[in-house]
Amino acid sequence: MVIPQHVAIILDGNGRWAKSKGMPRNYGHARGAKNLEVICEDAYNMGIKYLTVYLFSTENWKRSRDEVDGLMRLFRRYTKTCMKTARDNNMKVRVLGDPSAFDPDLQESLKELVESSKDNTGLNFQIALNYGSRDEIVRAVRRISTDCMEGRIRPEEITESSFASYLDTAEVPDPDLLIRTSGEQRLSNYLMWQLAYTEFYFTEVPWPAFTKNDLWKAIEKFNGRSRLYGGNREG
Repeated sequence: MVIPQHVAIILDGNGRWAKSKGMPRNYGHARGAKNLEVICEDAYNMGIKYLTVYLFSTENWKRSRDEVDGLMRLFRRYTKTCMKTARDNNMKVRVLGDPSAFDPDLQESLKELVESSKDNTGLNFQIALNYGSRDEIVRAVRRISTDCMEGRIRPEEITESSFASYLDTAEVPDPDLLIRTSGEQRLSNYLMWQLAYTEFYFTEVPWPAFTKNDLWKAIEKFNGRSRLYGGNREG
């Protein structure tokens, strides 16, 4: 069994799962956050080195005020929990996206989380917050344009590799496997540059109900596919 080095997950279905239980949407988000702690441990024990999860997109601000406020409260709690988890499990945390839209206290907590775990050598855990792939690419273009104007790089020196170094995922290998839970089959503006050669796996299971066994099913499906890169077959 080949274990993918990097797995990305779109954590979908929290609200629908809660509704099926007769509970409010934010109950589903809270249960989803708890499940993420479990899956992080499972992923690391399986041998996965990088796990990247989509927690809050640039489009999620359009949700109801009550739901967004509930998510912000959840992120504040989760950041503190994640700091302890990172310390106890040697986990390195990165934040993808633009956290400047969050309240100052949450921005500070996220900075502390990243800084406190930067030297850890266990699971590399990337959390996408206020993240959108188009926004990420535009921000990268702005930075590389500034560097061109200031003489740090010439336009003819821009390559796929150098451009990737301006993305939020700089120094992180592209995902081998993308999992999306709860039945939807679209990218939803997630890691569009990085997923160019990634295998996709879609499951009807909503995120709060997603288990280690479901993760194994995705990996087994990944192992059953032939991967072609530039004419060279892998797997």
